[in-house]
Amino acid sequence: MSSTSGSVDPQELAKFDVHANEWWDPRGPLAPLHAMNPARLAFIREAAEGTFGRVPPEGLPLAGQTVLDVGCGGGLLAEPLARLGGTVTGIDLVAGALHTARRHAAEEGLEIAYRLEPAEALAAAGERFDLVVASEVIEHVEEPTGFVATLGALTAPGGLLVITTLNRTPRAFVEAIVGAEYLLGWLPRGTHRWQRFVKPAELAAWLRRSGFAVDRLSGMGWNPARNDFELRRDVSVNYLLAARRLGD
Repeated sequence: MSSTSGSVDPQELAKFDVHANEWWDPRGPLAPLHAMNPARLAFIREAAEGTFGRVPPEGLPLAGQTVLDVGCGGGLLAEPLARLGGTVTGIDLVAGALHTARRHAAEEGLEIAYRLEPAEALAAAGERFDLVVASEVIEHVEEPTGFVATLGALTAPGGLLVITTLNRTPRAFVEAIVGAEYLLGWLPRGTHRWQRFVKPAELAAWLRRSGFAVDRLSGMGWNPARNDFELRRDVSVNYLLAARRLGD
């Protein structure tokens, strides 16, 4: 990431720069993101099928679609999106994370365009994508309303925007910060600031102002029996939201 973006907090970038070489360690400091991936992908796949229509015979719901992963980190989400058939671009402002992402994609034989650029630069250049994903990103930016407007500008008319984040509730404070960071040690201490969590109603209102209709909202919670996350109705802690950009 780079401080050239108005939504970027340099302190937040530093948190992830420290772990730039550990993205693909399923037992490392970013292990919760590994555990979230099946649920995140199931939600994105369902939303994509609802937006883009019939799944091609090869079973790749993103075939023929351009995809932008904003705040892609080491590529944990970009790679499976590419395997679903998407032509994927990943952007981040942490150079070390992108180095890890490029190396891992090459090892896996995947063609993903990783770029060290802020989302605002792509929007200013007029770039548009059929699917834009910002997963666990908005709670780390300084200006969330402007960030949502930028994501909206990057989404092609008729395209899909998926945002996953944390709700600003007392329960989220207890589980995501006190529990995950201080008691269980699932995340490094200081990863999150509760004041920056976004309520679904707030996010939906910002999206409507940017010309979107919210199509899907789901919660996501920890399943100890499976040792991973699952989709749920309860949105009081983690949630996923999919919105379609209106227009031709």
